[in-house]
Amino acid sequence: MIKKESIYFDYNNMMTDYVGDITGITDEDINSQKISAKKAFTKVAEGRGKNMMGWTELPYNQKDTVTEIVSTAKYVRKTFDNFVVLGIGGSALGPMALFQALCHLHHNELPKSKRKAPKFYVEDNVDPERMAALLDIIDVKKTMFNVITKSGSTSETMTQYLIIYDILKKELGEQASKHIIATTSESKGNLIKIAKKEGFKTFYIPDGVGGRFSELCPVGLLPAAVLGIDIKLLLEGAKYMDKRCSKADVRKNPALMAALLQYIAIQKGNNISVMMPYADGLKLMADWYAQLWGESLGKAVDLDGNKVYAGQTPVKSLGVTDQHSQVQLYTEGPFDKVITLIGVVNYRKTVEIPNGCEDIPAVNFLCGHSMNELITAEMNATEYALTRAQRLNNKIILPEINAFTMGQLMMFFMLQTAYIGALLNIDTFNQPGVEEGKNATYALLGREGYEEKAVELRNKKPKNENYII
Repeated sequence: MIKKESIYFDYNNMMTDYVGDITGITDEDINSQKISAKKAFTKVAEGRGKNMMGWTELPYNQKDTVTEIVSTAKYVRKTFDNFVVLGIGGSALGPMALFQALCHLHHNELPKSKRKAPKFYVEDNVDPERMAALLDIIDVKKTMFNVITKSGSTSETMTQYLIIYDILKKELGEQASKHIIATTSESKGNLIKIAKKEGFKTFYIPDGVGGRFSELCPVGLLPAAVLGIDIKLLLEGAKYMDKRCSKADVRKNPALMAALLQYIAIQKGNNISVMMPYADGLKLMADWYAQLWGESLGKAVDLDGNKVYAGQTPVKSLGVTDQHSQVQLYTEGPFDKVITLIGVVNYRKTVEIPNGCEDIPAVNFLCGHSMNELITAEMNATEYALTRAQRLNNKIILPEINAFTMGQLMMFFMLQTAYIGALLNIDTFNQPGVEEGKNATYALLGREGYEEKAVELRNKKPKNENYII
């Protein structure tokens, strides 16, 4: 029985009956992959809680952690004017996505009496102008900083930490440590050593949880709780979606079906996945999804060592905004995309369109409607235009944007990612391409132990001046 608060997945427009046979999928296509889908389901089910699949158990095993997070968040809300996340990748994208989705869209501009939480900032880059701009607008003496890195060797995050902690010590002396919360590994890495030495309040990232799958552990739960988001309801939503996806039958498991359809679409040449939410609150969910999808699926070799160059490029889009920039390409460009629309049934606010321009019918027709009706009509019109142009598209509908539905949505995408990774026979949870870039950065900045890589970089083929104009 599906709850009325449940999100649902509509894949009609992936099927040949609706989009034709250029790239459309048939029931026979699905049936022919039933065994593969069941194997993928079994692989994910058997891996739950093991190795890098600790994220599957986060909705179930964090009771004490959640209690401690709620208590700490209450203290932070009462004591500090600002809460700043220092992190990058999954340590930043998840907190940003929930902030955008579940807080006022102009949270930081509201008076404190209305927002009832600190101002929230995420420093997810090392652009020097960005750091300087943050320091121009916050008082570090009234700010709590949450340093998030599992390894404690992430160059970007530790750079941010070094800068901030130096300022805090100069401003606050021995009290500086009370302005840092570390979220890191409990048993290994540099940040846990630093946290113990400095006496930072610390929350732990479970060993089996990687960055892009970490939003439902303290990485995302602490910032969310500080902002007043109901993290227990968030986890309940994730648990509910996990239960909905507990069946091996692809037609009864929405995340498995979504994964299988994308897998079949990839075989048909659709190597781009567009995420297009129709709500400003969900805009950064597309950013979070892009990391989850791209970093998990983009792999050069499969588990058997074969060169496969797997993956599907994620593209971020926003309805209605990108109807005026990208949809022209989606409807008339190459047949290489799957567009996922995300809609909302009940927006949290209603804005009526007043009467006016009575002498201009092309404008006056809007009067008497609401912005809610307009954005929904725009989404349905885009869906129709894509389908009429025989472009693969599907739709995820949220009854409302709240903590429960966001928990569902995040768990849906994480399970879909795990399932399609199993279908592609790749390691969904490693990131060798990212590590190569990290290692090169270490070498360029003279980190001990990377001398051989530094020599390799010095000996790389020089640029041809004729190709620079």
